[in-house]
Amino acid sequence: MENKTVGWIITGIAVLMAVIVWIFNNALKRIVGDTCTHGDSCSMYDTIAIQTWVSLAIVGVVLIIGIVLMFVKPKEKIIVKTIKEKKKKKDYSGLDRREKEVVDLLLNEGNAMFQADLMEKLNIGKVGVTRLLDKLESKQIIERKRRGMNNMVVLKD
Repeated sequence: MENKTVGWIITGIAVLMAVIVWIFNNALKRIVGDTCTHGDSCSMYDTIAIQTWVSLAIVGVVLIIGIVLMFVKPKEKIIVKTIKEKKKKKDYSGLDRREKEVVDLLLNEGNAMFQADLMEKLNIGKVGVTRLLDKLESKQIIERKRRGMNNMVVLKD
């Protein structure tokens, strides 16, 4: 809710409280006038006056709070937008035939596979696959993660 709206609501409550205090004050004066035998010098009139002033002071404070809220400028909202970077499609044009085969295999297998499976599918020896993966790792296309006795070859995003 805006400050102005809350200010109007609190001001309305203060006016309503003032009306209630006025009605209550008149009722008390009438009751004291009917029951007090001392006339206008009755001490109950002083008590009513004190109660009335305390009540009106409270109403005044509530009214001031309402008015202040109506005219105080609300704090500015800070809006933070996150900008999503568009992922650039990887450029695999500078790769040789064997390197492209590795990338294609990884893309078809969900971007990851074991190095031993890669060795079988490419029909290359252990040393050849290691050298091939070293080249791809230096070009930051793949990364190898150790999984027990095997390496998991993962295509980088």
